[in-house]
Amino acid sequence: MDTIDIISLIVGFAAIIFVYFWWSYKYWERRNVPFIPPRYFSGNFEPPLRRNISQFEEFIRLYNYAKSQGWKYCGIYNITNPLLMVLDLELLKSILTKDFNHFVDRGQYVNEKDDPLSAHLFSIGGEKWRNLRVKFTPTFTSGKMRQMFQTVSDCGLALEKYLEGEVHDQKPIDIKSVAACYTTDIIGSCAFGIECNTFKEPDSPFRSFGQKIFERSRLGLLKFSLIFSFPNLARFLRCNITPDDVTKFFMKVVNDTVEYRMKNNVVRKDFLQSLIELRAQEQQEHKKDGKSLTMAEIAAQSFIFFVAGFETSSTTMTFALYELATHPEIQEKAREEILQVLKRHDNKFSYDAVNELVYLKQVIDETLRKYPALPMVTRVCVKDYKIPGTDVVIEKGTKIIVPIAGIHRDERYYKDPERFDPDRFSEANKEHINPYANLSFGEGPRICIGMRFGVMQTKVGLASILKNYRVRLNEKTKIPLKISIRSFIPTTDGGMWLTLEKI
Repeated sequence: MDTIDIISLIVGFAAIIFVYFWWSYKYWERRNVPFIPPRYFSGNFEPPLRRNISQFEEFIRLYNYAKSQGWKYCGIYNITNPLLMVLDLELLKSILTKDFNHFVDRGQYVNEKDDPLSAHLFSIGGEKWRNLRVKFTPTFTSGKMRQMFQTVSDCGLALEKYLEGEVHDQKPIDIKSVAACYTTDIIGSCAFGIECNTFKEPDSPFRSFGQKIFERSRLGLLKFSLIFSFPNLARFLRCNITPDDVTKFFMKVVNDTVEYRMKNNVVRKDFLQSLIELRAQEQQEHKKDGKSLTMAEIAAQSFIFFVAGFETSSTTMTFALYELATHPEIQEKAREEILQVLKRHDNKFSYDAVNELVYLKQVIDETLRKYPALPMVTRVCVKDYKIPGTDVVIEKGTKIIVPIAGIHRDERYYKDPERFDPDRFSEANKEHINPYANLSFGEGPRICIGMRFGVMQTKVGLASILKNYRVRLNEKTKIPLKISIRSFIPTTDGGMWLTLEKI
């Protein structure tokens, strides 16, 4: 083959690729759906290797562009995959709730064979999701929350004790690291029955593996993007999104803990115990068909409880304390409520006492509005769906984007959205908030199952700090805040440094 033949092959191959992208980027135009013009080879998202903006900010940017055009929905592209981003709240209500049967799946990557921890309640779909959701819902009732409260309270005391030894001489505290240790201890105990003691052992396996799950290199982001874009190919290539050492660690922890409890008849009031009891019950009911909960399924659900519980709550605590540090009048109001409630309960936190912290809940709600734990969520159309009042049909297999970060910063739903104002969520005011404009925990049948647990541990963590200290922003914190490009859950570059002043 001479040089001319090689050049011809290269040109021909390049032409085929160009035509493929050109044809792919005509998808929304062919369906008469407004769309944001994509960039060749990357679509509407920043390429992972050249990313200079966080995904949190990226979804706000895309949302604001579509809003400026007056669109209720629009097409966007992830590389060549067409996605439908929905802005209109009535259409969101149809997708998330009214016509849920058309959008039951999230479309997340699941590979039970090669990545068993990926098959958890957040990601799975169809009948398997329905069955597991029904099984696990009783695990998060108020009665179960009350049973697990003592563990949360004990971790709050550990947090207080740690800060007593750290707060002196105006020493700056990286509050994100502190909050992460606190929530790691809680979730490690409730999900796996393991006393992590992260404050004493900051490099404990739970802490280090937890960080590894969320902090990805640019190459890691590229792999994640390709898996998200081409899940069928990824499954064929036996790709995993959970690092092998993370999978090995969590599978071993669950297997060892379950085996120990069964062998020694140990019973704890935690999430893992609920799964053990559920498995035992199903083994009795399904002796012949073998359809009881498997150890891999138990490990996957414990894993997502850990992943969703420790990072989201610690991030919420961090941003809440940042806002309280910059709004001292709000901080004082929250502290006064905490002290008044404690006074009525013998200066001890109890499940009932924490439920009385109404203003602190407003602070958390407003924090989650400004800094939602997930900037967007997805749904997949599982059967063709005609958008009400239009001739547009969403094809089966199309992924829907719910741009939470953009909705939460929209002045149509929240006056002066950049302002931190917990009174938006007062009893009188929250009645005027459209539930589909407040998607911190999602909405509809796939609303976050652990919502109450997350709020409970966040309340205890914040109250444990605020009852003893005034928090002020330290000069080590970089202002304006820079959201990390390496994490899907919003977190700041350089840490969140506060100065705590003993009251």
